[in-house]
Amino acid sequence: MIRYNLRCDKGHAFESWFQSSSAYESQEKRKLVNCPACGSAKVERAIMAPQIVSKKGRESQSSNDVPAPAQPAEVTAPGSTPLLMAQERELRAKLKELRDHIVKNADNVGERFPNEARKMHYGDIEHRPIYGEASPEEARSLIEEGVEVSPLPVLPDDRN
Repeated sequence: MIRYNLRCDKGHAFESWFQSSSAYESQEKRKLVNCPACGSAKVERAIMAPQIVSKKGRESQSSNDVPAPAQPAEVTAPGSTPLLMAQERELRAKLKELRDHIVKNADNVGERFPNEARKMHYGDIEHRPIYGEASPEEARSLIEEGVEVSPLPVLPDDRN
């Protein structure tokens, strides 16, 4: 993996990880590398200081109690972490909004979900918005039958 400090044509600085330098170049050529702030695909690598630690440097770091000053490459691009955190918060808020909308506007049929969904699909009962529980095998079976199902978004707070 390789980390690049990047800058778009509007001057926004950010960083991104790539499998290799050729992977970055391939994605850049296909306009797949975009600025997270403005969406611009006109992105170029910013000047970076490589982080090279020699064997002598590692030995002195481990034997010395005083921490070594941070290398320039360890400093993140201005705004990259807060921007990612802001995007994550926005995504979580949108997922919570979607989940709340479904819970408010659909009937929770619990473990009866696979049977209720099939009945609606085959016209045995009237269509209505429902949600409930299904095992991965039951969900796969429904999809194979052509029943349109989607999992509810799971939010990190739901797992605690």
